[in-house]
Parts: sequence; structure tokens; C-alpha cells
Amino acid sequence: MFSEPTGPQSPPVTMEARKFWLLVMVLALVSSSSTGQYVGLSPNQCKVPAKERVDCGYPEVTPEQCNNRGCCFDSSISGVPWCFKPLQETECTF
Repeated sequence: MFSEPTGPQSPPVTMEARKFWLLVMVLALVSSSSTGQYVGLSPNQCKVPAKERVDCGYPEVTPEQCNNRGCCFDSSISGVPWCFKPLQETECTF
């Protein structure tokens, strides 16, 4: 005779569920590992002379918060905005 299982049983985990949770974990790791790089900006756009920087942040803004606003962050020069608007890249077409 067959015996009935006792206690709570876990439902089988499907391959789709495993893929979903793997994707969730990867996305969580990617979003939490901020490198402080300029998101969506070229390095040249953030080469703004210190005296020409236009403030783009607020007091105690973090590099990540600044970059999320589409701005550049450079705290190496005191007395000027650390979070500032990037240069606009212009492309000439003839």
C-alpha cells in the first residue's frame, strides 16, 4: 500500500521560476554596485573647467545621486560645485 506524506510539502520549483529569481538577483546586484561612472555621458562632457561649472546638485549630494540626475560629479576641487552640468556635445553636419 501507498502511504500518504505527512507534513507540509514544498511545490516543485519550475525552470521558469529559477530563471526569474536568477534575473532578480542579477538586477539587484547590478543596481547596487554603482561605480560612480558618468551614466549616459561621455568622459569629455564632464571635462568642465572649474570656473565654468554650473551647479546641478544640492548639499551633500552623493556621486550616485548626482549621476542619476544626468550630471557630472568631481569632488577633487574645493570651492566649486562638485555636482555640475555636463558640456553639451554638439555634432556638426554639413
